[in-house]
Amino acid sequence: MTSQTTVDQAPPTTAPSKKGLRGHPWLTLIAVAVGVMMVALDGTIVAIANPAIQKDLGASFADVQWITNGYFLALAVALITAGKLGDRFGHRQTFLIGVVGFAAASGAIGLSHTIGLVVALRVFQGLFGALLMPAALGLLRATFPAEKLNAALGIWGMVIGASTAGGPILGGVLVEHISWQSVFFINVPVGVAALVLGVFILLDHRAENAPRSFDLLGILLLSAAMFCLVWALIKAPTWGWGGGSTWLFIGVSIVCFAVFALWENRVKEPLIPMTLFKSVPVSAGVVLMALMAIAFLGGLFFVTFYLQNVHGMSPVDAGLHLLPLTAMMIVASPVAGTLITKVGPRIPLAGGMIFTTAAMLGMSRLEVGTGTATMSLWFALLGLGLAPVMVGATEVIVGNSPMELSGVAGGLQQAAMQIGGSLGTAVLGAVMASRVSDKLPGNWTDAGLPPLTSGQIGQVSEAVQVGVAPVPKGTPAAIAEKITAVAHDTFMSGMTLACLVAAAVGFVAIFVALLTKRGENAAAAGGAAHI
Repeated sequence: MTSQTTVDQAPPTTAPSKKGLRGHPWLTLIAVAVGVMMVALDGTIVAIANPAIQKDLGASFADVQWITNGYFLALAVALITAGKLGDRFGHRQTFLIGVVGFAAASGAIGLSHTIGLVVALRVFQGLFGALLMPAALGLLRATFPAEKLNAALGIWGMVIGASTAGGPILGGVLVEHISWQSVFFINVPVGVAALVLGVFILLDHRAENAPRSFDLLGILLLSAAMFCLVWALIKAPTWGWGGGSTWLFIGVSIVCFAVFALWENRVKEPLIPMTLFKSVPVSAGVVLMALMAIAFLGGLFFVTFYLQNVHGMSPVDAGLHLLPLTAMMIVASPVAGTLITKVGPRIPLAGGMIFTTAAMLGMSRLEVGTGTATMSLWFALLGLGLAPVMVGATEVIVGNSPMELSGVAGGLQQAAMQIGGSLGTAVLGAVMASRVSDKLPGNWTDAGLPPLTSGQIGQVSEAVQVGVAPVPKGTPAAIAEKITAVAHDTFMSGMTLACLVAAAVGFVAIFVALLTKRGENAAAAGGAAHI
């Protein structure tokens, strides 16, 4: 049991308690939603600011990737540990510490003047976000009565989905009309609001039989495995996919994962109990979340560069062009929740991944001159596909997990999404870099442009990987036009391949979704289940 409160012990109604507003279920939902919104929003709002950050700080393509990867990795690796901290010391305290730390790190990023400091502070953002996310879910479980819990979790999932999809639009407005720093500064007032609401509304819930030790070796092994894997993927275009350094890091990652699994089976209080994965639906749900995030967040990384650097849109225009994605997620999420409640998660989740795969295939056909209507169609279809997966993941993973491991399962769900997002950016980034390195020299020569030295090829490739045409000042118009055409055509070749890889990932996820089922715990919501 991960919390001392059980469903049958929870308040029988949603009326305020005798102590006032503290512990009121729906007010608790509002309080945690503000904090969760801040973290979920930050996962994608930064994507629209990446081009401005790169230009202002003179960052490389790999640096820009680490702005995203550092955040996702820290968030993913720390989520399970943070959930255990909440069980031991109280979800309310963990949530409030996460809110304060996240807002403070955000403000510090806005004051940073070097890419290294930005990346380092993004890691701290991820760590504090990890404290906040599982604590929010733990508070909802401990506060809501069984008959209202599913509705609360549906709204919680919708907030995450809408915030994730709405990031690019808000980011576009802030970057264009204020600065890229404002993308981070905005978290400060939101954090203050979440803190105030949390102090006056949230009721502390402590876990019975809370863990008295922490799996430090497990944390180190999992962190090392994830770091080595993503580092190898990012550096592979430079080292070469057949290079010794690339496979050294991949090998170390595999060994760390293997040792981690062996250790988790022996340690008394493991970071991730391996018994969770004996359930096929739980394993399928975790894999599904990761695959969805690889396709979605990995693809979104390049779409922002496509809209701004290839189409020449302003950040606001780029965000508005992604409005169909955002709007469809907001509209489809509650519909998906209702459908999942009626027919179970299997069909909606498989259908969602079919739509996602179709959308990525459509995006692979985008060209330099593709119009708004065509882009909007594929973006809307992507939002329609993502909504069921976002909303249904909690029921699949948590509902099929043993009650005493429900807190760990909730953290595992979020960790899978964050790891998938990090891997998606890394894998598709590696695909883009390899494609550009392969196609650029030939395209450059075929256009009749002056030959490039080995040093110049590297610089030009980095620019082309984000859709920038590397036209030197003073270049004649005719030559500049050729350079721009070569840069954009080469970038589109890379983006096409990246979207096809994302579509392949989505296709695999369709079959994974067929292995899911409604959890016995969720089906017995009216019983005395532990939260």
